[in-house]
Amino acid sequence: MTPREIAVVVFVVGGAFFAVVAAVGLLRLPDVYARAHSTSKSETLGAVLSLGAVAVTYGVGFDTLKVVLLLLFMFITNPTAAHAITRAANELGIEPWTGEEEEP
Repeated sequence: MTPREIAVVVFVVGGAFFAVVAAVGLLRLPDVYARAHSTSKSETLGAVLSLGAVAVTYGVGFDTLKVVLLLLFMFITNPTAAHAITRAANELGIEPWTGEEEEP
């Protein structure tokens, strides 16, 4: 394997790992705040690593520039969207999960 192929494999495996971590966090965590935190961090890193693999695969050229611009767009918009969702949940009065059971 060439160093370029090794870099692509590392990026793809890393991206897949963080995408799975985001999916598990989305399914397992108890409230919207914890889920948004888990998915925004992990999914952003997973997408960035996956797009990095695509950029390395393309090499130097105009297509790589488009992928890098998409990578930057994802890097900015994913956390911003998670922040907007959690802020809207807060404004709607959704309380964070504290682990304490409510008394009937």
